[in-house]
Amino acid sequence: MKILVSGASVAGPSAALWLGRAGHDVTVVEIAPALRQGGYAVDFRGEVFTTVLSRMGVLEELRSLQTGGNAMRFVDEKGRKLMRMPAEFAGGELEVLRSDLSRVLYEHSCAQATYRFGDSIAALHEDSGGVDVRFESGIEETYDLVVGADGMHSVVRRLAWPQEQVVERHLDYYVGGWEVPNTMGISGDTLMYNVPGKLAGVGGDRRDPSLAQTLFMFKSPVLEYDRRDLAQQKAILREQFSGLGWHVPALLEALPAATELYFDSISRVRVDHWSTDRIVLLGDAGYGATFGALGTGTAVVGAYVLAGELAQAQGDLRTAFERYEARLRKAVSTTQDGSRAGSFLAPATRFGITARNKILDIPFFMNQMLKMAQNMSELIELPTYPISSASGQEGQLEQK
Repeated sequence: MKILVSGASVAGPSAALWLGRAGHDVTVVEIAPALRQGGYAVDFRGEVFTTVLSRMGVLEELRSLQTGGNAMRFVDEKGRKLMRMPAEFAGGELEVLRSDLSRVLYEHSCAQATYRFGDSIAALHEDSGGVDVRFESGIEETYDLVVGADGMHSVVRRLAWPQEQVVERHLDYYVGGWEVPNTMGISGDTLMYNVPGKLAGVGGDRRDPSLAQTLFMFKSPVLEYDRRDLAQQKAILREQFSGLGWHVPALLEALPAATELYFDSISRVRVDHWSTDRIVLLGDAGYGATFGALGTGTAVVGAYVLAGELAQAQGDLRTAFERYEARLRKAVSTTQDGSRAGSFLAPATRFGITARNKILDIPFFMNQMLKMAQNMSELIELPTYPISSASGQEGQLEQK
């Protein structure tokens, strides 16, 4: 089939790799002019995720790039420790920078797909003969299948799904982060500082000690802003965190010079059905949660399942889409329900901050949280699909 994939972050290149190996003619379109460099570290937990990465042929390369994960140490305004969360809680079994993951997936899928950067889908028209696509560049083409792998703010979803079938829920928080010079000499633990409804954090870069990465989070109702306007987003962060103590003034001082900024609401998207006749959603576009819901790993596994079911169904798109959704729906719904990163990292009250710190300082409760995170990653059962893995063998991903 002639397939268009929208989005070149994680889900898109993952889909391109598997669909290309299955013999399809794949084009990936990405609105950014090049691969994005920003973003946090992302982690993979459990055998299902690491097995898929292995079959893709990227696991060992990603292990060579892993950050190792940092413990999170919550401190007061004077830097005194209040509570510490171990590295395995934040970093899982494998943690890498999102930009490194995206680059590796891109490089491994280039042989199977054509990438078109600096363009985006402007219009979609679907009928029995295919999907007519008009791009913002003015190019018009027809595809047998369109895959929306373009994230929480998916253009494909907006163009092809009625609004009443989509539930976008704001989870009361916003998150932002940018790279700063490590003038504070931070190494080891990532440091976290709370006031009610706000979190400011900073952690050293293990590969480049001269740099550090911030994590800022704040509770807020829905804000109106331009997602492509970095200056406006920086102004929001400065306004929200002005007047705070600890290292916050120094971290904000580095904000104007930041060329890469991650800023978004912590939100959740649920869609009644992940597909139409010839258009299907993958990853955050169909079942995403911005932060803390294993979304990156689920997108990688989802790409494998989608390509595998298409191969298994031998051209019967409806059957393939139904099986793809049936295999993943329960797992992603469970992980989405567990997405409470905002209220956990930035409790709205001083009592909430104190209670979190005291409870998680007890080893039993910390161990229970670690087990919960692990169990949530083992909800997907994967069959054997007739697609060659990186080793040339058919992908045999049978969950025991």
